[in-house]
Amino acid sequence: MSNDKPPLDPHPLSEYVAWAGNRNREPLLGVLKEKLPKDNGQILELASGSGMHINYFAPHFEHLHFHPTDKDKDVFDNIKKLSIEHGNDNIADPTHLDLTDPDTWFNAADREANTFAVIFCINIFQVAPISIADGMMECASKLLTNDGFLLIYGPFQIGGTFSTESNQDFHNTLSSAGVSEWGLKDITDLQAAAEKHGLELNEKIDMPANNFSLVFTRK
Repeated sequence: MSNDKPPLDPHPLSEYVAWAGNRNREPLLGVLKEKLPKDNGQILELASGSGMHINYFAPHFEHLHFHPTDKDKDVFDNIKKLSIEHGNDNIADPTHLDLTDPDTWFNAADREANTFAVIFCINIFQVAPISIADGMMECASKLLTNDGFLLIYGPFQIGGTFSTESNQDFHNTLSSAGVSEWGLKDITDLQAAAEKHGLELNEKIDMPANNFSLVFTRK
């Protein structure tokens, strides 16, 4: 794949998303190697999209079992194709999970209360409404083990300000697309949603390209 940045396109199977995923997967893997359980455990990904991240991470954690999910069932074939191509037998078949619909949170055998040691979500909030934060935090509060955590990765505002000029520029680019929910969301709003469901921001990890890994745990 070319290192040139493709035109902005949030579709999970687009060249832009693949480019962004290739750029951030190594730093994310470093965080996961530090944070993920060292013994057996179940790991859930929200908004798996093309499946590129979960299929890149899974081979590094053969003792863990990964569960991809997405609101869009059209991406499931691609997730399964990547799992087969990479020989990842510790990845379950993708299942439907819509953060705005609690009925979808428990529709698979492994998605029971207090099942998952870790839930992670990558690069979703810049193109998703902040309103899904409430569903994400409620879902996490129901599915995480008592000592589990939710990791959210992406670029964010902090208290109504941008941490860098490049993040301001990225926000302006997203906003100029004319889609009301596109733009960098504020960590403060995620914290407020977490508080409603018994979670709190435990760690904010600075990542390359002015991104953050946000780790939420139970209070």
